[in-house]
Amino acid sequence: MLSVQQVSGGYSNEAVLKDISFKVDQGELFGILGPNGSGKTTLLKMLSGILPFQKGEIFIRGKRLQEYKAKELAQIVAVLSQHSSQTFSYTVKETVSLGRYAHQLGLFQTWSNEDEAVVQKVMKQIGVSTFQNKNIEELSGGEKQRVFLAQALAQEPEILLLDEPTNHLDLSYQKELLDFLKLWTSENRLTVISIFHDLNLAGLYCDRLLLLEKGMINIDHIPNEVLREERIRDVYHTDIQKHPHPKVAAPQMVLLPRVYKATNSFEIDETCISVSEEFIELTSPMPLRTMSSGVIGSGTGWHRFFVNRHVDKNYNCSDHRMEMAAFLKSQGFEPSETVGMMTAVVLEDVVSIRVEQADFSIFVVVTAGVGNAIDASKSERHSFEMIPGTINTWVFVNGELTEEAFIQSIMTATEAKVKAMNDLLVLDKVTGTIATGTSTDSILIAASQTGKLLEFAGTITPLGKLISKAVYQCTTEAIQKSSKRKHI
Repeated sequence: MLSVQQVSGGYSNEAVLKDISFKVDQGELFGILGPNGSGKTTLLKMLSGILPFQKGEIFIRGKRLQEYKAKELAQIVAVLSQHSSQTFSYTVKETVSLGRYAHQLGLFQTWSNEDEAVVQKVMKQIGVSTFQNKNIEELSGGEKQRVFLAQALAQEPEILLLDEPTNHLDLSYQKELLDFLKLWTSENRLTVISIFHDLNLAGLYCDRLLLLEKGMINIDHIPNEVLREERIRDVYHTDIQKHPHPKVAAPQMVLLPRVYKATNSFEIDETCISVSEEFIELTSPMPLRTMSSGVIGSGTGWHRFFVNRHVDKNYNCSDHRMEMAAFLKSQGFEPSETVGMMTAVVLEDVVSIRVEQADFSIFVVVTAGVGNAIDASKSERHSFEMIPGTINTWVFVNGELTEEAFIQSIMTATEAKVKAMNDLLVLDKVTGTIATGTSTDSILIAASQTGKLLEFAGTITPLGKLISKAVYQCTTEAIQKSSKRKHI
């Protein structure tokens, strides 16, 4: 559809772009990235024919760009600039209708039935037909942007060039605009070439990305390759970290401000915890990076408060998350800053221990009831019941964990818990075999993300050894306490 071959040029005799070559296929949503001054807008102006280039060639549908007459090019390429201006006080329909100019014939332009049909169709598709008779000056910024997009699409172009189309739009309009463009590329085979400043939007919507650096191409590839931490850090000269999008297969980047690490040293230990009949509470002086299976605060996040709440063994609720959130609020905890768990265990039987090495330490807290103990290898013989017997394991690490270490910490803690149950001969009452846990076990790994970097937490690593020792000891003692209470 579009081919750029060794193009160089810019303004006057200054070459802003140097030896640029890439291709865009029909139906692609193609993003152009780069820091300020890298040549993004210059490139877009060259593609639209507004700015001549000094060297190289640009082909559209196999024909040299210079060979197109202005009106002929306008039937193929439409441009939606960053700051669309409106000189006259037109209505929405009149503004959209300007997009039909390229298709009208003769010295005295005539408005055909086809023109009217196209304008009405595009206005309906973009969602502006309901206010087509309204003066455009009365519209909000987001509504105006939709009108100018409708104007561009009324040209019935094969290629749409966009200069930062989401600039000045709020989140809902950004999503609406890009959702629509993505739909048109797939259903109508429209080719969209757009400048993006927002790396996350580019990674989320584009099929391919072109990254410019100092007027040259750094890389032209799929988003996952372009948005690599090292590459973006080098090109944009800023601290950034890559994460997968939670819902779709797209890379997302997060900024790392200079103050992202706590400046005051602190340690999670027994002085941070308090126990009552209703709940165990641990409060951290700073938010901790967490990975958990809590009723509240599950998944990954940052939390300051950790609550293990006692509930009756017959506890049953249609929406336990909502009920738990209400409970936390009633006790003065903000649910968004809290990891909350439930247990039927008497909280007085909690066991905790702090263990350390020379340059880091961990603090482990365990409550354990095994009335609903399960052998995971034979779980198909059990019916599904959410019984709050539960072994709840908390592991607080005074150190910095990698993503790998978080996951390995869960594995190591689970292995230590299973070993404790095996040594105590805890049985699955249904199968009569050694249990591996309970049906509602929960786990938390929380790290201060300060101090020593701990890359791994497998069983024989320094961190893994501490977790293994502490979780095994706490689980063993907690099960023994709980079992002893049942026999009193």
